[in-house]
Amino acid sequence: MENLALWYRRFGEPETVLQPETAPPGALAPGQLRVRMLFSPVNASDLIPITGAYRHRTPLPAIAGYEGVGVVIEAPASFKHLVGQRVLPLRGQGTWQRYVDCPAEYAIPVPDTVAAHLAARAYINPLAAQMMLTRYPPRGKRVLLTAAGSDCAILLGQWARQAGAEAVYGIHRSAVHAERLEAMGITPVAQHDANRIGIVAVRSDIVYDATGGPLAEAILSVMPEQGMFVCYGLLSGQAFTQRRPAPRVAWFHIRNGLDALGVEAWRAEFERIWRMLPGSEYSDVTVYPLAEWQRALSAYREGGRTRKPLLSMED
Repeated sequence: MENLALWYRRFGEPETVLQPETAPPGALAPGQLRVRMLFSPVNASDLIPITGAYRHRTPLPAIAGYEGVGVVIEAPASFKHLVGQRVLPLRGQGTWQRYVDCPAEYAIPVPDTVAAHLAARAYINPLAAQMMLTRYPPRGKRVLLTAAGSDCAILLGQWARQAGAEAVYGIHRSAVHAERLEAMGITPVAQHDANRIGIVAVRSDIVYDATGGPLAEAILSVMPEQGMFVCYGLLSGQAFTQRRPAPRVAWFHIRNGLDALGVEAWRAEFERIWRMLPGSEYSDVTVYPLAEWQRALSAYREGGRTRKPLLSMED
């Protein structure tokens, strides 16, 4: 049995530093599951650590990828019931490889009713959206999303409406997202329309921001002082400065939220996700063999993209 994995041994642009390496899997450590991977998506959260943005908490060498779905092929005695079942092999090794070892107690069984393409994307964006909406509830509030065409924002918008938001607006860069957002009950706002953004932002009670940079500063400059600005990403690659003492700015990073979750709370989060995700609108996927990972990264970077690149780990 040979394992093909995408390693990075130094920081840099993923297309430059990622290297496919083949080797037999090592011995399975106590308390671990071994999972034969099926699919793993390409997310911003997979690519950004490779650049060295979080080098203080990214030990090298490392295998890329944070989420995906696979089938358990080895397990300790107390988890033998999982052999042959699909799981999310989380909080273990990188998922851009054919075989992943992960802590057995943190592996999440996938219901039979959930398709593999959807299960592969049930961690990063759904859990982040769910945790933000729990921590910063939208009920009765006017909500504004940035990077509204992204998977996380799409879920934030839909689930905010279900949680009782008064209205949800979504700022998007590409016109292809406008009709899609409107169909979900999210009012589209073009990112080039500064006047319209100002009109919406001045009435927004809570903002979930994934971009940072000048857009974040423009929104913060007119938001109500009693509002809440939640920053969960810097897709623009630029930080921002808050030039007045209010509204309140909160920084959300899923890693910090995970630190507070014990095993039972961790499993409870996914029970909620399995109830909500299958009935939600989510991006379609385009599947690429693991050996064609460069094509998958290129597709991810396309402007106006509406489909999620998904790596297939099978031969």
